[in-house]
Amino acid sequence: MVTIDELKFDEKGLIPAIVQDAEDDSVLMLAYMNRESLERSLNEGLTCFWSRSRKELWLKGETSGNFQHIVSVTADCDRDTLLIKVRKDGPACHLGTDSCFSFPMTESQEEEKFSLSSLYNLLLERKRLLPEGSYTSYLFQKGIDKILKKVGEECTEVIIAGKGGDRAETVYEIADLAYHVLVMMAEQGIEPEEIEAELASRHIIDHKVKQEKMV
Repeated sequence: MVTIDELKFDEKGLIPAIVQDAEDDSVLMLAYMNRESLERSLNEGLTCFWSRSRKELWLKGETSGNFQHIVSVTADCDRDTLLIKVRKDGPACHLGTDSCFSFPMTESQEEEKFSLSSLYNLLLERKRLLPEGSYTSYLFQKGIDKILKKVGEECTEVIIAGKGGDRAETVYEIADLAYHVLVMMAEQGIEPEEIEAELASRHIIDHKVKQEKMV
């Protein structure tokens, strides 16, 4: 185990901290810590940084509510950089994006790994920009009533496909339903992490009877 005394802070008493999503390993942001902010982070389990512009401690999420709950803190081989894995309550970037690293300078030679979170972030971008010709833009422009109507229709399609026993058709319809539910969530500002947290809260094991409840 590395101690704070073993870390190498720079001439200004700072050490860079790379913040990574513990769920999908995506890099969320880069910030700086001094000894005080690091100690507070370790004690409270929430990321706290040193603002180089304001010259003060900065608890991530204090004003936005987008707290970052620390899962682990690891120093690099030179002890002059930290990697902090977190579970986040909301977007890491002040622009409202999931990650601060959202502006590519080169085209990726690999396909970006798909996830529900990446799809949700794309939906948020569609909601913000409303590009013409986009079905998603159309849904956001029509509003919540239209979105909820589509959710209801897709629920029916899932039931019909499931009842018919066609596996491929059922998967297709579930995907349609999931997409429209994510659009509804984006419209109402519900983060995927909130759903995960709710499901996790239901996953309770009763050790007395050795069985799971709710899930």
